[in-house]
Amino acid sequence: MPFPVIADRSGEIARKYGMISTVPKTTETVRNVFIIDDKGVIRTILIYPLNVGRCIPEILRVIEALQTADCNNASTPANWVPGEPIIVPKPNTFCELQERLEEIQKNKNGISWYLSFQNSSEECNKKIGKEHRKST
Repeated sequence: MPFPVIADRSGEIARKYGMISTVPKTTETVRNVFIIDDKGVIRTILIYPLNVGRCIPEILRVIEALQTADCNNASTPANWVPGEPIIVPKPNTFCELQERLEEIQKNKNGISWYLSFQNSSEECNKKIGKEHRKST
């Protein structure tokens, strides 16, 4: 895997993050998934009931969405899947707003100045490793 997975044999980390039941005499797992960035910031928490398995494709999609959004200084829309357009940040000036409206009219890539889309940059795709995954 191209990202670290933590082994926690003593359960110390799991207890600190609430991943093991706090009810006395039980160590049932709560089945949490934490996605922590390289700065130590928790970016995503997924909590699964004990009787439902984790969805690895969804976990990988979330990681790629976070990387894509960060690298492009953009957002991923609801139901985004890798390779689909991302949401462009809002314009900061009236001039940028006008440019955005012209771009949307020309490229048909949005609804209005506040919601327009673009493809992830090739530079970001390479940085994230999309090119490698496409070829395998």
